[in-house]
Amino acid sequence: MNIGIVTTWFERGAGYVSRQYMKILQKKGHNVFIYARGGERYAKDDHNWNLKNVYWSKRISIPISTYIDIKEFEKWLDKNNIEVVIFNEQKWYPPIQLANRKKIKTIAYVDYYTEKTIPLFQNYDMLICNTKKHYEAFKWHPNAVYIPWGTDINLFKPKEKKEKDKLVFFHSCGYSPERKGTEFIIKSIDKLKGNFKIIIHSQLNLKNFYPKLKEKIEKYIKIGKLEIIEKTVSAPGLYYLGDVYVYPSKLDGIGLSLIEAISSGLAIITTDDGPMNEFAKNEFSRLIKVNKYVSRSDGYYWPQSIIEFDDLVDNMQYFIDINKDIKSYKENSRKYAERYLNWEENAKDLVKLIENLDFYTEKYKIEEETNKYTKDLIKNKCANILYFKAKPVYHILRGVKKIFGG
Repeated sequence: MNIGIVTTWFERGAGYVSRQYMKILQKKGHNVFIYARGGERYAKDDHNWNLKNVYWSKRISIPISTYIDIKEFEKWLDKNNIEVVIFNEQKWYPPIQLANRKKIKTIAYVDYYTEKTIPLFQNYDMLICNTKKHYEAFKWHPNAVYIPWGTDINLFKPKEKKEKDKLVFFHSCGYSPERKGTEFIIKSIDKLKGNFKIIIHSQLNLKNFYPKLKEKIEKYIKIGKLEIIEKTVSAPGLYYLGDVYVYPSKLDGIGLSLIEAISSGLAIITTDDGPMNEFAKNEFSRLIKVNKYVSRSDGYYWPQSIIEFDDLVDNMQYFIDINKDIKSYKENSRKYAERYLNWEENAKDLVKLIENLDFYTEKYKIEEETNKYTKDLIKNKCANILYFKAKPVYHILRGVKKIFGG
């Protein structure tokens, strides 16, 4: 079967998710073709991502997230004889509608949605929910399936830690320190006592991101309590540097780094909310109480969980105090991963479901509502047309005209 995946395609969470889908489908003998959306970063200079089956779509300066040129996309579908296409976090619906009209089966990897867009997921023949939280929102769809997320447990595995004389907390914030609660971790250093160190892996400059914390960051680095590694690191990442993965996330799609940390044999501190608490079990984890829930400015369906700072500190202090017993927590973490987080095992049913997927005939009933949503999106995003060149705006309208048959 020829299967297409439309996705972000570089070193970040969504890219890793799509790559895991690609690998499991290829292993079962399917031809997988990647359509790397052009409105996002390219990884053409990275041999881990610039593969023969990857099509790098052209860059288009249009202020619509996940926008895809319809003509270019249709050529890609036809050239590769795509039979099924999986969309990863697709917020622009015309490409999905195009595939539907061409009688190509469409599947959504569920991650981003608002109250307004949930009904629009009827456009898909199947919805893949990798967390219980996502499934709860989409179980109304007859072809919504819950496939527990996992990872490559042979890639993400325990290694001997370099610093053996102190407890090391590790935190990965990537490009999203605000969402992942990184500021709470930095602020915790003043409250903690004992022999410890915090290592933060970031893909941006945290002193620039948190200007009010710049002096504290410099101070903590100078006294050896904080280390910031600012660079992009390929899998299996830097988890081996730590004993405890501390992750006070405000909001997560699937808890990708959390699962990688568990597989790497780290004890866990994370927010007591889904999906984080779906994976953090008592035998190797400590959960942080939620202080309040706050809606996100973009209208994302689930609210952000703002932790109780003092409870984060207490949980971190707990592991500092029992450092001599940390080994058992780390061993339990790895055992759990081997039993429940093996993606190859978890995805077995997924491959069969894709192979036997039938068309969801009800999806065509949502076309008018989807068209209205797309028109409103264009109207809102392009209200101030003076900020955009005439060519890309015309490019949008031309593509929409084709989709709507106008």
